[in-house]
Amino acid sequence: MATDNLTAILYGINDIRLEQTPIEEPGEGEVLLRMGCVGICGSDVHYLVNGRIGDFVVREPMIIGHEASGVVAKLGKNVNNLKVGDRVAIEPGVSCRTCKFCKEGRYNLCKDMVFCATPPVHGNLRRFYKHAADFCFKLPDHVTLEEGALLEPLSVGVHACKRANVGIGSKLLILGAGPIGLVTLLVAKAMGATKVVITDLVQTRLDVAKKLGADEVLQIKKEYTEAELVKKVHDLFGEEPDRSIDASGAQSSIRLAICATRSGGVVVLVGMGEPEIRVPLINALVREVDIRGVFRYANDYGDALELVASRKIDVKPLITHNFKMEKTVAAFDTSKSGRGDVIKVMIHCD
Repeated sequence: MATDNLTAILYGINDIRLEQTPIEEPGEGEVLLRMGCVGICGSDVHYLVNGRIGDFVVREPMIIGHEASGVVAKLGKNVNNLKVGDRVAIEPGVSCRTCKFCKEGRYNLCKDMVFCATPPVHGNLRRFYKHAADFCFKLPDHVTLEEGALLEPLSVGVHACKRANVGIGSKLLILGAGPIGLVTLLVAKAMGATKVVITDLVQTRLDVAKKLGADEVLQIKKEYTEAELVKKVHDLFGEEPDRSIDASGAQSSIRLAICATRSGGVVVLVGMGEPEIRVPLINALVREVDIRGVFRYANDYGDALELVASRKIDVKPLITHNFKMEKTVAAFDTSKSGRGDVIKVMIHCD
């Protein structure tokens, strides 16, 4: 068995260090994984730059990373769904499996959820990592480890589109063309949305969205009033969108989503911003616009894998930068800087 377990540890704000840590033994129902790829998520950068996301605070050194794939290196007891050598995508949150939420199939709401790189739980940006076998998804031979790592953000897009009831004929407004907004675009198109308009502050991201299938794009400029933006959205659709998904978390985007969506429509909030914001709630109330939240995903990894394996969705264009694990600090610097039109930074562990 190898002894090299290089590990990326977040010690504090803008302080990531690479150190050796012990290789853990898989327990019952667990597998030890030789890690393949780990993508850098916006939440990882948020912990790096701010040391916290809401009530989740990095109070002691924490191993970073949760968008991941790897190869099964060792089986724990009573693991029957996998074998050594299997390539897998890792669903990073393991729930208790027995509470009311778990039994209802909404395990993302489990109060005892153990989620990679969410303080105080360690993440998986290391050479070797153990994980619950039933939260590992075997990859078909034609699906790469890079694609496997991208199933994590893709599952957020799948969950968001399900919460919005996106389907054939849907007219969808997506606010924010970062990684989550872009995967939501891909999923919406695969689910049959007729027209998708996506907004962002940065034109280069909108250019990528166009290449990925957006029907129209709208660059948000500071001089536009809210009323002007609502009109621009309606003009691009030729009518009012029946669904909106906010992937930014910005107050202005959430307001635009509510104001632009047709009466009787649905607004889904994915992006996480300030804990309290001002929104036109009465506007939504009198027009019966449903406002729904999204927290990660539940029972969506399999669907995300099917979309990638069937080639209905191609996530590879989202990967703009690749780094070896030894260059993890540089990888995070690139991700947080946005230099070079960065969308998704991928770290290769092995």
